[in-house]
Order: sequence, then C-alpha cells, then structure tokens
Amino acid sequence: MPFPRTGAAPSPAAPRPVRLGVHGPPRQAERIAAAAGVPPSAVEYVPYEVAEPFAPLRAGLADLMLLKYDPLEPDIAVSAPVAFDGRAVLVGAGHPLAGRGEVSIEEVADYEAFRCPGSFPAHVWDLVVPPRTPGGRTIRRVHPMTTLGALAELLRSSPAVHVSFRSLAAVLPPDIEVVPVHDLPPSPVAFGRLRGVEQPEHVARFVAAAERAVQR
Repeated sequence: MPFPRTGAAPSPAAPRPVRLGVHGPPRQAERIAAAAGVPPSAVEYVPYEVAEPFAPLRAGLADLMLLKYDPLEPDIAVSAPVAFDGRAVLVGAGHPLAGRGEVSIEEVADYEAFRCPGSFPAHVWDLVVPPRTPGGRTIRRVHPMTTLGALAELLRSSPAVHVSFRSLAAVLPPDIEVVPVHDLPPSPVAFGRLRGVEQPEHVARFVAAAERAVQR
C-alpha cells in the first residue's frame, strides 16, 4: 500500500503514522522522510531526552528512533545509514571561534566541553565528544549536559563549547553559532528499533525507502 499523498484525506484503512523518536526539533528527520518520498502526514515525531534516549522506544511510544552511531544496546537493532551529518562545534556568538568558516578539533580542545549525560551510551559520547583529539590533546568534558535550552544558555554565557553536528544549525537560536569542524568524520544517521518486535508493514517500508534514498 503506498503512503497517502500529501493533503489527501486518509482512508479508514490507512495505517497510523510512523512514530519516530527524535531529540530536539525534527528538521533532520523531516528531511530524511522527504528524501524517502514519505509525506509529512505519515510521520509523527516523538521527543526523547538525551539523558534517557531509549525511553520512548522501550515504552512502546515510538516505532523507531533517529540515532547517530550504533549504541550497542542488546535490545536495539540499527538500520543501514539513512543520512550523514557533518561535524561542528557549537559556541556562543561572542566566542573566539565564532564567525569562523571552519575550525580544527585541535583548536576546540582549548575550551571546556560537556560530559556524558544520564544513561546515554558512554562509547557513543566518546564518538560525539572525543576524549582526545587526533593530535593527542585532551578535550576537557566538564559541563553537565541536560536540555538543549540549558546547553544554549551556558554557551551564550561562557567560553564553553559543544562538539556536535552541522544539522543543529537549523534549530538553534541566532546567538549560538554552528562552526564546521573539518577534521572529524561525518556521523552516520540511522533508525533504531526494538529487537524481537515485529514491525508493521508501513514502518518497514518507511525504513527501506529511507535506506534506498541515501544511496542515490
């Protein structure tokens, strides 16, 4: 059964939207769905917090979640990549790195970063915010990571930095800058789902369409 056309009234037999877990605004997820040819009405975005990223999936509130890197959780299966996200550092508008076209992670190590939050997988945080640069410098991960709002507040009021992803440029306030980091590789973006839970047909088709789209 094809996805209903954008703007078309769903038929009584139409499947419910795919429930996709996201952290923060769903801009990247919307782009992935659009590239897969899936209309907005076919996807419902379910927020999750970075301190408990798998809670909606494990509670049955989401069919899938968008994630970067494999969390290596025994109950979470990971799809093939559905996008790639370039690396960046988030800084306040008055920061010494603000306004640059790009920076090296070696320069970023001059400033304090954020430590792994809550139950977030530590090995994934090491990929997001590496403990050391390729040149051997330590990245001082000292600030608590809680919400995007609290992150932005600390960035605008201090020289702290957050090593993150370019996709956040579309969702952060204008006084927080996203500066590309040229010497960290892009992150694969994939769907996570619970192992042993049979996916409805329309969810499986969504995953397959997104995997095909990124290969084009």
